[in-house]
Amino acid sequence: MTDASSPGPPGGIRAFLWRLAPVIYGPTLLFALGEGAVIPLLPIFAARLGADLPTAALVASALVVGQLCGNLPAGAAVARLGERVTMALGGGFALLGVVGLALSPNLGVLTASVFVIGLSAAAFGLARHAFMTTRVPLAFRARALSLLGGTFRLGLFVGPFIAAALLALTGDEHAAVWFFAVCLVAAIVLVLVGPDPETEAAASFDARAVEDTAFEDTAFEDSGEAVTGAIPLIERVGVFRTMWRHRGVLARLGVAAAALSAVRSARQVILPLWGVSLGLDAQTIAIVVGISGAIDFALFYASGQVMDRFGRLWAALPAIVIMGLGFVVLSFTHDLPEATGWFVACAAILGVGNGLSSGILLTLGADVAPAADPAPFLGSWRTLTDLGGAVAPLVVSGLTAAFSLSVATGAIGLVGLAGAAAFARWVPRFVPRRARE
Repeated sequence: MTDASSPGPPGGIRAFLWRLAPVIYGPTLLFALGEGAVIPLLPIFAARLGADLPTAALVASALVVGQLCGNLPAGAAVARLGERVTMALGGGFALLGVVGLALSPNLGVLTASVFVIGLSAAAFGLARHAFMTTRVPLAFRARALSLLGGTFRLGLFVGPFIAAALLALTGDEHAAVWFFAVCLVAAIVLVLVGPDPETEAAASFDARAVEDTAFEDTAFEDSGEAVTGAIPLIERVGVFRTMWRHRGVLARLGVAAAALSAVRSARQVILPLWGVSLGLDAQTIAIVVGISGAIDFALFYASGQVMDRFGRLWAALPAIVIMGLGFVVLSFTHDLPEATGWFVACAAILGVGNGLSSGILLTLGADVAPAADPAPFLGSWRTLTDLGGAVAPLVVSGLTAAFSLSVATGAIGLVGLAGAAAFARWVPRFVPRRARE
């Protein structure tokens, strides 16, 4: 793991990150802006091609499925080609998906295009995650990764407003799709033309000092020479071999991380459904969800500060406990006289919990990744967390159909509390002491 005392560039790692912020965070922001502009319109595109409501939902879900399927190949690509080449290739594939989205003649092409965009999102996300894991010292890692997560949240938060503005100006939903294309072209140019963070980092400071950890067999020696391709390795192993080698941490801490991802994902589904079940109009529901989202975004950097200063558990446990309890409390309020007030309060509480969890999954994945070759491991880690996020809406839908929305909400709350217990048990076991205390 990274040594906080390892030599850094002039002005320190913070100055280094700020100096290269446009290159490090810019591509992620551009991708997220375009994706955020398009996501709300996917059901509309599907409906225009003749899809009913369930089919439109299936088309929209192809984005999550694509990201889930893309994590493992993205990890292999980053390990072999380097994060810069992987991001450029991912941007190129995303452009193909966007063109297919704009010109799709039928639902099959539309679904395939959305799936390709999801694959590309995995490449973008994992490439930057691997760079931060390898190059950012432990003392600043959580803040750097919280900024990365906050950049993505900012794009998804602002993107729909840009889409609404473009729709008002042009009257054509495809304007948002072409906006996504412009964002992708800008991101690719930034990746290829801007300074290479890998090269700059390798020339400026030692990558990672090896500590006694569960992964001491993956010791990595940084010569200090500039690196333009893949991270130099003593031994490179494949994605599936990496997954098997680190099955212990993936089956324990990885499952806890998947529980947190599930709770986060369920929040996006349950809050609108809860508003509908209370008979609230669309504007009121949008305002409540927007307030929750604003609180979430406002707290993204606080999570990194807490993790770096006090340890990972001080952010992970409060975040998932707050969200778990928030869902449990909400599940008992549906038939109360002040149900709407409880809905607003619980939505705000869930926003606080989600905001405090910003960057946690990225940081924990970086903490336990093997030092020599983190990308294949991170592909497995992100597959687990994305799987938790993908399964949660299905669980909510199934329990709501079988029982009620209140039962589904309470069940998600219990998943959150179980995840909190798992974090308390496994973070001390797997995360390096200096990161968790």
